[in-house]
Amino acid sequence: MDRTLLGLVLHPTRDATGIVSIIADWAARHHTGLVVRTEDRHRVPATVEAMPAEELAEHVSALISIGGDGTMLGALRSVVRDPKPVLGVHLGKLGFLVEVEPPELLEALDRLANKNFTVEAHSCLACDVCGDDIVAFNDVALVRQPGSGFVTATLAVDGQRYGYYRCDALVVSTPTGSTAYSYAAGGPLVSPATQAVVVTPSAPMAGISRSVVLSPEEKIRLELTPGSAPVAVEMDGLVIREAATEGAIDISYRREAGLVVRLDPRRYQERNQLKLSLLDLPLLPEQLRELLPEGLREQLNRRKLPPPR
Repeated sequence: MDRTLLGLVLHPTRDATGIVSIIADWAARHHTGLVVRTEDRHRVPATVEAMPAEELAEHVSALISIGGDGTMLGALRSVVRDPKPVLGVHLGKLGFLVEVEPPELLEALDRLANKNFTVEAHSCLACDVCGDDIVAFNDVALVRQPGSGFVTATLAVDGQRYGYYRCDALVVSTPTGSTAYSYAAGGPLVSPATQAVVVTPSAPMAGISRSVVLSPEEKIRLELTPGSAPVAVEMDGLVIREAATEGAIDISYRREAGLVVRLDPRRYQERNQLKLSLLDLPLLPEQLRELLPEGLREQLNRRKLPPPR
């Protein structure tokens, strides 16, 4: 296709009509084509084309993800074989990947069209789940079914067995995913600039009880042992296999598998600092003040504040 074609990836349930209309009007003025997956055809104006998801990834020059982090992860997975820049427009509650708020959308589209942005590369986990190939940008988790016992699995790294787990869930995450399920399970926060894989048990009862941080070059194998409870396999929070009682998952690290559009990397990092504070990472009062909107910060600066305790 000769003209520029942008793909739209919509939140599966939230109403994105307003944002889609803004993008469609902008596209008409800039002679830019828009396309969605065939299954989302009924959710967009008639001017937006539709095609199968596998073809969409081949033809677009960039994707616009409308939703939260879950939608963004789905957009990244959809073009993992031929990574394209993905711009995230916020329609969720708490997002670490999505940068653009709806009032900033038109400026963001202009910058996307003019290639006035930077790209943040993200790694993923390439997994063989009992013969099925999947990718995960946040994490892959083995999760016990409630009331059915424990996940019992062995860990092997580069073919060498290191021990076993007996726990409620077993989470393997990328640095990006370290703020998600792995963190909730007690795992460490890992800088996005780091190349690493984190294996974290949730509510361990026996065996390995702490997080293990591995090199991106090391190959990981998790194998269910006889007597393990039925286990669900989750990829980025989506269940891809239910009630497995045997089998293995082979996991390897893939660099630069996803490309996230960044318009203001510094502001993005500041926003994430604030979001991380919601995950029990308290900031100093002066740091919180710097993250406030400029007008409110100036109002506070004019007040006589009590000394810190």
